[in-house]
Amino acid sequence: MRNSILVRRAHSNGKHMTYVRISLWLVASWISMAEADIVLWQLGGSGLEWAEHDSVAILIDETTTPGAIQPIYIQPNRSVFSYLTNWGSWTPRELGYVDGERPRVSGNLRLVDGDSTSYLAPSSGGSPDGRTFTFDLAVPVPIFSFGFYTPSQGYRSDGKSLREDVVPAYELYIAAHNPNEWQQIADVQENFRPVVQHQFPRQYVRFARYIRRLSRSLEAAQIEALQISSQAIFAKGQAHRGTIGDFELFGEGVPLRAVYKTRIFDLGQKVNFGRFSWSATPLRMVDGEPVEAPDAPVSIQVEARTGIDPKPDIYYEFTDMGTRIPVSQQRYQDALKNPSGAVNTDDGQGGTLTLTTRPKPGIRAGIEYDQDNWTFWSVPTFESGQTLGLRSGSHLQLKILLNSEEFDAFVRLDSLWIEISPTLATSVIGEVARSDDPQPLRGVAEVEIGEMAEFVYDVKAEVAASDAGFDALRIRTGGPPAFKHLEMGIPLRQVEASEVVESADGLTIRLPERLNAGRNELIRVVFAAEVFDFAWTFDGQVLDSQSQSLPQPVQSGDAGDDLATSTLRVLASTSQAEKIRDLRLSTAVVTPNDDGVNDLLEIEYALLGLPRTVATRLNIHALDGRKVAILAAGSQKSGLQHIRWDGRDDSGALLPTGLYLLGLEVEGEAEVIKRLIPVGLAY
Repeated sequence: MRNSILVRRAHSNGKHMTYVRISLWLVASWISMAEADIVLWQLGGSGLEWAEHDSVAILIDETTTPGAIQPIYIQPNRSVFSYLTNWGSWTPRELGYVDGERPRVSGNLRLVDGDSTSYLAPSSGGSPDGRTFTFDLAVPVPIFSFGFYTPSQGYRSDGKSLREDVVPAYELYIAAHNPNEWQQIADVQENFRPVVQHQFPRQYVRFARYIRRLSRSLEAAQIEALQISSQAIFAKGQAHRGTIGDFELFGEGVPLRAVYKTRIFDLGQKVNFGRFSWSATPLRMVDGEPVEAPDAPVSIQVEARTGIDPKPDIYYEFTDMGTRIPVSQQRYQDALKNPSGAVNTDDGQGGTLTLTTRPKPGIRAGIEYDQDNWTFWSVPTFESGQTLGLRSGSHLQLKILLNSEEFDAFVRLDSLWIEISPTLATSVIGEVARSDDPQPLRGVAEVEIGEMAEFVYDVKAEVAASDAGFDALRIRTGGPPAFKHLEMGIPLRQVEASEVVESADGLTIRLPERLNAGRNELIRVVFAAEVFDFAWTFDGQVLDSQSQSLPQPVQSGDAGDDLATSTLRVLASTSQAEKIRDLRLSTAVVTPNDDGVNDLLEIEYALLGLPRTVATRLNIHALDGRKVAILAAGSQKSGLQHIRWDGRDDSGALLPTGLYLLGLEVEGEAEVIKRLIPVGLAY
């Protein structure tokens, strides 16, 4: 179902951040408050149109399939440059430039416009040797040819046709990801061709570079004969040889990633966000036609950020006193000037005086991200149906990457939808501290990694009459918690929770009374938990158990005078270097007799201080050192982890009875971390 009450777009001649105020495009109508409060906001399919709401679209095809987006499939007979728009200079001057979201060129844009009649006129003075043009496609694209050609018309000042004014010598380079890691594909010391194309095996290319060199037969020989510098020989006014009409890159297939970023949506009111889901189809190009390919190595990557106003950045101008005041983006970009650098001038006494521009009105004072009103981009999700841990907000922006690991495989994103519902409270603020150190000197709780510690978790809510309120609190602990007690009220008093649920990675407390506009009370939860990361955030949510509304995140802040952290984050440290701790087995002997007793071996352990998820596997060794089975546990992160083993080898056959060594391996940043433990097998 599609409902539209008001659609309004705000434009500023393409110069400023564009945001869109929209009504909710509903896949499911609002249902009565007693039944459900969740609505689906949709982009694509029957919802908002992709093409009308993008702020960045790098090699995104928005037209082939109505209602869907997919990577552009590069055709081998069309220059890749022609698929890209909104080119910028190599050193971007525009506000808000993000690497990989805009193609760039170090040189004139006429060199990539695909027009053989336009060209960069030959210059004179100084040596052309080393003159460089560099191109950034923004994303890696499958390329097999790089070249250039002379203009199709026009004449040099000496009467020679530009068509025949070939570049005497040059070098060509390509790079897949890093503009400092070049691969040379051509070193031509004598060129007589007006059309140059150098082919190479198809490979991902993001950066391409041309360097002008001196011809050995003409330019270099002339310099050597005259025994003068190249700067002098080319400083006599004649135009350099070699005119380039256009550069060309040819390839075939889809980019390694295609980038789509939305404008900023104004949702009309502050809402809570739930799961992000999408409908997508993996495809592979076969004989020029897209064919569904469930095994295609493709993925969708989604990030989001939320805010409570239209602008994520704050723009500043200097005052007469040298302080800063916020100004509009339009004034910052159109009316203010950059601070000038130091200027050396005569001091009137035979010396030099260095002057700098004094901060004053009319001078830009910098740009800052509005952390108070906007979240940073979320951790990417690659799986549909996941939550992104977004803070409540009235404004939303999405960034979507369509990834492919194969030249001819790609994914079509048919639609994307997000669960949203009204906020339960106007604001929910929380902070956490150790119970034995409620006001730490450094302003943050500090614990020993992997050791049980007791925490105090304070929450203060502001609930308006129009808010539904809440009656439960959930805290993400990362490991099994131990609930101690609950306090509520002003002043705080210990109360009995209606229900407490301790899970493997969190704690849910149902409050004895509902908090609404008439009961804005302080909530305190005391619990014990282990911290397995060097920095851990005890994310919290308040819930309404009487409805289907989405939970509302607890935001870090000052919840009261008793605690002095104003954050939900804690820091952990350790004097031990071990990454694997508390390796335990459910039994010393596995007996896979299908009798329900010790048929499976449960292996439990704690991973500590890992900066990211890592590959983990269990190797089973015989006592003579032979590896008889490998059990991949996939990617795991810091915290309590589990692996099961049924006494079988890789083929599924039961291993002979006896004693075996279990080798747990975790791929660390610099080395593979290993732990061994014996186990018996009998049946």
